[in-house]
Amino acid sequence: MKEKISGADALIRSLICEGTDLVFGYPGGSIIPVYDRLYDYQDRLKHILVRHEQGATHAAQGYARVTGRPGVVIVTSGPAATNIITGVGDALMDSTPLVVITGQVATPFLGFDAFQETDVVGITQPLSKWSYQIRRAEDIPRAVARAFYIASNGRPGPVVLDLTKDAQTGLMEFEYEKCNFIRSYNPYPEINKADVAKVADLINAAERPMILSGHGVMISGAEKELAALAEKADIPVAATLLGLSTMPSDHPLYKGMLGMHGNIGPNVNTNRADLLIAVGMRFDDRITGNVKTYAPNAKIVHIDIDSSEFDKNIATDATIHGDARQALEALLPLVDKRKHSEWLSLFDEPARVEFEKVVKREVYPSGAKMTMGEVVNKVSEATGNRAIVVTDVGQNQMFSARYSRFTEPRSMVTSGGLGTMGFGLPAAIGAKMGAPDRTVCFFTGDGGLQMTIQELGTILEYHTDVKIILLNNNFLGNVRQWQSLFFHDRFSQTPLINPDFVMIANAYGIAAENVETRDTLAAAIERMVNHDGAYLLNVNIDETDMIFPMTPAGANVDHIMLTPDECYPID
Repeated sequence: MKEKISGADALIRSLICEGTDLVFGYPGGSIIPVYDRLYDYQDRLKHILVRHEQGATHAAQGYARVTGRPGVVIVTSGPAATNIITGVGDALMDSTPLVVITGQVATPFLGFDAFQETDVVGITQPLSKWSYQIRRAEDIPRAVARAFYIASNGRPGPVVLDLTKDAQTGLMEFEYEKCNFIRSYNPYPEINKADVAKVADLINAAERPMILSGHGVMISGAEKELAALAEKADIPVAATLLGLSTMPSDHPLYKGMLGMHGNIGPNVNTNRADLLIAVGMRFDDRITGNVKTYAPNAKIVHIDIDSSEFDKNIATDATIHGDARQALEALLPLVDKRKHSEWLSLFDEPARVEFEKVVKREVYPSGAKMTMGEVVNKVSEATGNRAIVVTDVGQNQMFSARYSRFTEPRSMVTSGGLGTMGFGLPAAIGAKMGAPDRTVCFFTGDGGLQMTIQELGTILEYHTDVKIILLNNNFLGNVRQWQSLFFHDRFSQTPLINPDFVMIANAYGIAAENVETRDTLAAAIERMVNHDGAYLLNVNIDETDMIFPMTPAGANVDHIMLTPDECYPID
């Protein structure tokens, strides 16, 4: 006769069977049975006690993004379950695998407004790949197995398991079988050879092709195949925000970032290209600008594992439905070896103008006050361009994306689709725990940091070596920029009266210093990088600093502002 164990015990054993070594969470009444059993598994399953449930989800996202494995979260019911909603929604938008387990009141109390009862399944269904309530102990192993399979396979995303208290305390005979198939779910469709041949013909016929590298390249581990395709056919590559680090920044065919604050060359040449090859990206509005005028001369190839993205925003001429790495592997033998020297030369003049008009002003400023661009650039240099870059959301995010350079894959962790302020600090903690041998540099603003600043307590407890670079302009900088450019300098509710961040960091046992002037910046960065442990630099930034180039929302993708008063010339 098999041993009978509690549902709580079965949950923990199931997580271990899935290879989980780390969970992020916060205990409470409706999940106490699980935490009680967790006490006996501390040598096999490490639990990270965050300071807020939202922090647990973002930390799990950071862990998942650098490891490629699902991040696991355990919280209680009621307000804890509602606190995870932002992270679940963020993970869905950015295709990040999470398994989130919420406690729930006992089954007899469901639907009676019991203390700390919320309809978790009803709330999370629109924001997750799968949301399921477990009411019996014997259903736990199968539900966990399905959760990991759904979260990890196909287009990754978050799964929510709502676990009633009586399911945790009930007894069952434990047996675990990993899930490798769900009849109604086909995560890896077979690559259609005719579709591949059609795409190869389009690539071979193109004179001005460009590859758009998205997050799906990173998710599928297709970085080598991406480079091989680009090199064989001599095709320039541009990356989305979440596609950064899918190609080394110094690769001769890498031409920079796409989008609202991307590099001039990729954006202006989008409308000169005769073929766009989109790999694992979704033609977000921040990439396309005005969809009616987007890439008017180009045929569109779209490669994605999620067919619902095809023709959703931009009409396609050919598609490959499948995993990015498998699709690129199938394409490579059919693509001709080509040279596109004349086409590639069209990226030179935009790059020159961008350097003269934008980069010099940002990275090598002549003014008295420091800029975000110069700080990011110096940090990237000091880490040998090998750090994992984690950002919050706002100007700090865009400057970090533009002026960080990448030599290794999975080096950019940021909130893309949802744009969640407060994402960065817990995500940096999770990233460091997922990649303990790599340097993690977290760039943030004074607004975003204060949204999840309590997670400094998590750094304190677990001695997490995160380098925090606070680009402090005493403003909600991104909103301020829009107010300046489009709302006549009416700075409504964007100035911030800030605390002493160095004192706060020190109170949490974190080394910190203020950087007030440019002549002290390089030495401060050196101290931070060489310090054994967490470190915070509070850098005094010019409050008028703006992130350029900029394509205004809804404008044509080649309408590119260099300053508030000057645009890039269009032929």
